[in-house]
Amino acid sequence: MDLALLLTIVIGVLVVLAGSAALLAPRRRRLPSTPGEPALRGASDVDDRADEDSSGGGVGTLELPRGSTVDLDDGLDAALLEPTLERPEPVAGRLVRLRERLARSQSSLGRGLLVLLARDRLDEDTWEEIEEVLITADVGVGPSMEFVAGLRKRVQVLGTRSADDVRALLRAELIAAVGTDADRSLRIARHDGRPAVVLVVGVNGTGKTTTVGKLARVLVAEDKDVVLGAADTFRAAAADQLQTWGERVGVPTVRGPEGGDPASVAFDAVRHGIEAEADVVLVDTAGRLHTKTGLMDELGKVKRVMEKHGPVDEVLLVIDATTGQNGLIQARVFAEVVDVTGLVLTKLDGTAKGGIVIAVQRELGVPVKLIGLGEGADDLAPFETEAFVDALLG
Repeated sequence: MDLALLLTIVIGVLVVLAGSAALLAPRRRRLPSTPGEPALRGASDVDDRADEDSSGGGVGTLELPRGSTVDLDDGLDAALLEPTLERPEPVAGRLVRLRERLARSQSSLGRGLLVLLARDRLDEDTWEEIEEVLITADVGVGPSMEFVAGLRKRVQVLGTRSADDVRALLRAELIAAVGTDADRSLRIARHDGRPAVVLVVGVNGTGKTTTVGKLARVLVAEDKDVVLGAADTFRAAAADQLQTWGERVGVPTVRGPEGGDPASVAFDAVRHGIEAEADVVLVDTAGRLHTKTGLMDELGKVKRVMEKHGPVDEVLLVIDATTGQNGLIQARVFAEVVDVTGLVLTKLDGTAKGGIVIAVQRELGVPVKLIGLGEGADDLAPFETEAFVDALLG
């Protein structure tokens, strides 16, 4: 065979093979080079091959919002990777905004009393009914009797009564029963070169961890720098739950291993708060039954270990308002173990027994400082006596 012909055949075969290889090779979408055009596209614009299962060795895709740009030389823009932080609602007047929600659940107390007091003749049977309404609303037997005695005196002095007179009279008596003299402010100011330290305690199921997360939002809304301590090391999801609350508003969470020593976590949280020059350290603790002596003793240990850094400024006891008189028993036991300085009543919008506010304050001599009125992130409100009473009266 002629040598020139042979070379021609070989070259032709090589060209055919090269063309076939090019056709069989996977296509790659080129990044656009036009200035101003997004460098990386959303997932729907990427070649279908990118959707292959990564377990099979395929390369995963990086999805970015449409219209976002990335400088390929400098790497991903940090602004694209930063989470968007939530801005909590202002705290001032929050209870007024939630008053309608509270009024709907408390109507049986306030309106029930208004109906009874509006009768033309207030005989002994009527006064007994008034007392029964109060006791049913968890005001307690002793406080209910005192309330009725004071109310009877006001009615005798007033004489004839119009609807407006009855409402004003009942409002004044309820405000006096709930109390206006107590200091309901939270001790959340830095002092002596260290942050304020708040310990949150309560039984299982009161919404304690959620309350700590919501309280962090209250403090962030007041421009406080907050550190969270996840000292509930027994419930697997507690630390994760608290950390999620913190991340939503840019608050760090100090946590330890599951099943670890809660006192150690609380100690580290306070130390971190001091080193970071935070304003407030909030420490969540494991829910515990008030009947379990060992767990209650452990709670006392947590507080003592925290106090190695300095005094604990607030001990907030979280009580489920729907538990009624049982909540009073719980409160009494917790107050014996740790020096409770304030009460948080949760689920107050889910009960018609708003009298628990009067009863628990009378039982412990400690004011209600915060109330929970729903499942929303900003449904925790500072307690205001007059707004609460107005809600009771509808």
